[in-house]
Amino acid sequence: MPEEEGVKKEFLGEESKIFQTEIAMYTKVLPKFEKILQESGEDTILSAKCLYHSLTPRKVIVLEDLLPLGFEVVRYRDFSQDELQAALSKLAKWHAVSYKILQEEPETLDELRYDITNTIPNFLEQDFVTDGLTNFINMLDSIDSLKKYKKYFEKMQGNLVQHWVNIIQEYRANFQSANYYVLCHGDFHRKNMMFKNNKATGEIEACMLIDFQLSYLGPMTNDIIYAIYMLFEAEHRKDKQDELIYFYFKVLEETLNKIEFQGKMPNLLEYRRQLFQNKYNAMHKEYVDFGDLSVNPKKRTELYYKKDYQEEIKILLPRMLHLGYFEELEN
Repeated sequence: MPEEEGVKKEFLGEESKIFQTEIAMYTKVLPKFEKILQESGEDTILSAKCLYHSLTPRKVIVLEDLLPLGFEVVRYRDFSQDELQAALSKLAKWHAVSYKILQEEPETLDELRYDITNTIPNFLEQDFVTDGLTNFINMLDSIDSLKKYKKYFEKMQGNLVQHWVNIIQEYRANFQSANYYVLCHGDFHRKNMMFKNNKATGEIEACMLIDFQLSYLGPMTNDIIYAIYMLFEAEHRKDKQDELIYFYFKVLEETLNKIEFQGKMPNLLEYRRQLFQNKYNAMHKEYVDFGDLSVNPKKRTELYYKKDYQEEIKILLPRMLHLGYFEELEN
């Protein structure tokens, strides 16, 4: 927990539950998941080792250093499709184990009672949450080819954030028997994964996920929708999105069979229906200094006027229109 006075300390606050969540993940949940996978013949390591943790007198977690083991974060370049598949494969195996546990012994995950909407005090009142849609609408109004979409987003004002909260909290607040639920990573983007490559061939040998402080029980779709906008590159969203989702789902199915899941298997058609159903769960992909983002309105506004962002919006909004995303907002 930050001790230096400033935005991060103020933002997290003493009431934050992120340390409770991450300690539970490293010491109880992930080791159990790994054991289930390894007993099925899957030699899968899901996380670094937790070397030390404490909640009092200070909130502290000390983790194994992955750099000496050959793992690195991808920086200053786009992800390759191989890297995306390695990350999605790891996520699919995690989701498969948690899907089994939630149906067979859900009490195992009772400690995970928080999510981003309630683990960080006043998160939903932060300016970067509340003014995002207004900034987006103003950007649409400034571009002739996008003005026609403005009416749909104006109708979302006042309830968009609540739609998102409802999706995040659905497992505990509004359980739907037909929906697929898992333990979500909660922050599945490029900075929260590390890769180990073969030094001779350059091929990926392993992918390691990191940072589990926002993990929560929720719809199986949530991490994938988050990944589409926070992990995939523009070219993957344009040409490879369906292929990558299919790849993820096939690994999920294969893993459920390996770990001898006895319940009703998820199917791809229903999964895609739930992807559409949870369409309000999306993010703005941009990496900026958190301090600037939270306290500088100008910085937040500028994000929407980046040329590459606007060019992709010109592709995404027509696609969403044709898929029926705005149909309920027509009248």
